[in-house]
Amino acid sequence: MTGETSKGDWAEIHERLAEFERRIESGFAISPEEREERLAARSRDWARSAEPEQADAWLEVLRFSLGQEIYAVEARHVSAVMPLAQFTPLPGTPAFVLGIVNVRGHIVSVLDLRVFFELPMQGISDRNYLAVLRGPEMEFGLLIDRVHGITRIQRDSLQPGLANLSGIRANYLLGVTPDQWTVLDGARLLGDSGLRINATD
Repeated sequence: MTGETSKGDWAEIHERLAEFERRIESGFAISPEEREERLAARSRDWARSAEPEQADAWLEVLRFSLGQEIYAVEARHVSAVMPLAQFTPLPGTPAFVLGIVNVRGHIVSVLDLRVFFELPMQGISDRNYLAVLRGPEMEFGLLIDRVHGITRIQRDSLQPGLANLSGIRANYLLGVTPDQWTVLDGARLLGDSGLRINATD
């Protein structure tokens, strides 16, 4: 009868489908072994791309501003960042020593980098911050104007210096970023005995 499919026709259709599946498995599709190898290779590629880069290739820094300039120091040297509290001036100390403050129950001297680096001066307000640097043998606070947060920079992107970075700033320079941030050498600052100020002096 026209329009009807006989049992023989159905059998032929099933056979063709089975043959097509066999051809896919044998010719068009990859073997199970090859499929496993491709998956393993892809997993290896993903693992390589997800591996953390060498730790010493990056620097995690605290970025801050002094006047119109951007500075940074390695975050591993920074123990605290806080608004500048009431400070007490210390007579007879160098001009770059703003005074001392109480930080978590102990006395910390505050260095004014604007004086230390001979930068343009401006008044101190309640919007200033204190970044406390701590090393094995020394601890002091740096007066900063504005905190920009913690970020990472590539170590090999640092330039050794710029023509306008001379004198005392060059002595404590770790490098200059492509964006012209001055990255300070926190270890050198903390290791300079000339910056050690005792409240009892």
